[in-house]
Amino acid sequence: MLTIQRTGALPATIDSVEQLEDLLSTPTQALIDDGAAIDGDVLILGAGGKVGPTLAMMAKRAWPAKRVIAVARFSDPDVRRRLAVAGVETIACDLLDRDQVARLPDCRNIVYMAGRKFGTAGSEPGTWAMNAVAPAIVGERFHEARMIAFSTLCVYPFASIAGPGSSEDDPPTPLGEYANSCVARERILQYYSGRNRCPGRLIRLNYAIDLRYGVLHDVAMRVRSGLPIDLSTAVANVIWQGDANAWILRAFRHVATPATPLNLGLAEPARIRAVAEAFGREFAVAPVFTGHECPTAWHNDTRQAARLFGQPTVDLPTMIRWNAAWLRQGLPVYEKPTRYEQREGRF
Repeated sequence: MLTIQRTGALPATIDSVEQLEDLLSTPTQALIDDGAAIDGDVLILGAGGKVGPTLAMMAKRAWPAKRVIAVARFSDPDVRRRLAVAGVETIACDLLDRDQVARLPDCRNIVYMAGRKFGTAGSEPGTWAMNAVAPAIVGERFHEARMIAFSTLCVYPFASIAGPGSSEDDPPTPLGEYANSCVARERILQYYSGRNRCPGRLIRLNYAIDLRYGVLHDVAMRVRSGLPIDLSTAVANVIWQGDANAWILRAFRHVATPATPLNLGLAEPARIRAVAEAFGREFAVAPVFTGHECPTAWHNDTRQAARLFGQPTVDLPTMIRWNAAWLRQGLPVYEKPTRYEQREGRF
């Protein structure tokens, strides 16, 4: 049984978008301290998505003396407004346009977040362009920068859920067009990292948890609505988005040439059945299950990250409690399912 408990000085609930984004962008002391050893400003490419705004805000709060510049198409003007209020500079740019990329300012530290996942099925060429062509354009342009680039646990084959999961030394064996395009992104950025002697890291990020979306949100919504939960994918590797933000920025202290991968997530994966039962207790309903647990899933070994960064500040029971309270209050959600249960690589 997964028991919900209060964790340290963290709030019992999060009651507004403002409080949520403040928590997601609050830097740890370790991140603040790392800033003294990282020279130069920070350019965040693809900062308009679900994770980018709070990561940019955290970078500015942690390192106020540095310029933090967020780059995206910014189709949602409110994202740009919120970043400006936080002191983050913004530049609208299409990363597939070489001329626009050429006009971006030089910067010593780059977080590469740009990519496409959802909508891949039926529009595969666009996904490959965003996940493989854009990195080449950026790699050519920024040939003197450290780069921390987002990737995904989906580059691995399925691993046994009884073991520690796939390690950074395991060769990628991707399933589906999306995951294959992500390996292309990694290899292209590694090529430019090696050719230009620019150090970097490839962050194979597990499912980030924000109360407006994420694996826990998806399970909670199904439990609350009485919809069946497919147990075929028995586990999901997760991490609080605030912890992911801090660790991604701290990775500038741990770069290599050429760039090497790093798995980011909690030490133990979330068991979907246990998570659903915990939400059932929160909502006073009995979860409905379907299917049988498969012995394998996308599951990776995060021990290297733990050695570098220590333990996350938010544990799984706290994330479950926060998600349940958020939904009970009827607070905003993105309505963007993670499709964590997908086992054929079609997104």
